[in-house]
Amino acid sequence: MSAVAALAKSAQSDFPGWSRAARERVELALDHVLPAAVRSPAKLHEAMRYATLGGGKRVRAMLVYAAGEWAGVGASDEGIAHLDAAACAVELIHAYSLVHDDLPSMDDDDLRRGRPTVHVAFDEATALLVGDALQALAFEVLAKSSAAGRVAAQVTLLASASGSLGMAGGQAIDLDSVGKVLAWSDLEAMHRAKTGALLRASVVLGATAAHTPTDLQGAALDRFAAAVGLAFQVVDDVLDVETDSATLGKTAGKDAMHDKPTVVTTLGLERAKALSHSLHGDAGHALSELGGDARRLRDIAEFIIGRSF
Repeated sequence: MSAVAALAKSAQSDFPGWSRAARERVELALDHVLPAAVRSPAKLHEAMRYATLGGGKRVRAMLVYAAGEWAGVGASDEGIAHLDAAACAVELIHAYSLVHDDLPSMDDDDLRRGRPTVHVAFDEATALLVGDALQALAFEVLAKSSAAGRVAAQVTLLASASGSLGMAGGQAIDLDSVGKVLAWSDLEAMHRAKTGALLRASVVLGATAAHTPTDLQGAALDRFAAAVGLAFQVVDDVLDVETDSATLGKTAGKDAMHDKPTVVTTLGLERAKALSHSLHGDAGHALSELGGDARRLRDIAEFIIGRSF
């Protein structure tokens, strides 16, 4: 069965079946859009594929597909091709951010998704170019998609989520915060940019593949995305304390070793856990106001919280 058919069939199945089909679908789509490893420059293309394929939770892609399902994009609709493009675009941006995040000049990590990081498996210069190339490819893929009349707005959305007022800006604040004590409001703002902006973009890209949501629907989607985006980071920080490197697939306790402020160091472990559950409630409340079939979005919120406790 193809990934397209599997995703369509899984629409009526439980979340594990649906999420597996979504991951398989975006994996195939990414394999298609990434240059072949043998194509010149072969080392760069091999490293791009190494950084992107064969690992990860694919939460951002799942949010694209789940929001598209809510919006009524079916497997036979033209919009499904745009969902694939949007899912690939956010995963390519995410992959590029991880490659750069792991560099010695950033977080200096040697483990990602249970494998050596790109600068370890290849070299630092190649890792820099991999990030650059993946970012460019993300916008190329989205710009070539078939969402008539929506490409410019969606490219703008992804650029904003990725730039100095989104993910990159949040990362800059994170690096500047080493050895400092941040107020919760400042740490929250950092995480809403560093992690939350791209998760929000994933929701909006999927939700607008078929039509433009009403103002009320757009506000509900924003509240949902804000809640799950912050919850994702809160759970990550809790896992960093309670889980080992083998389970995480990356070096546990890295932020503490680098004296970086986290949700746990700022609020304490129990308050961080309580916050994750509170954000889960906020996400559910937003979906209750959204209308339509939002069960997959609800499932993803459950999945984000259920990763640890």
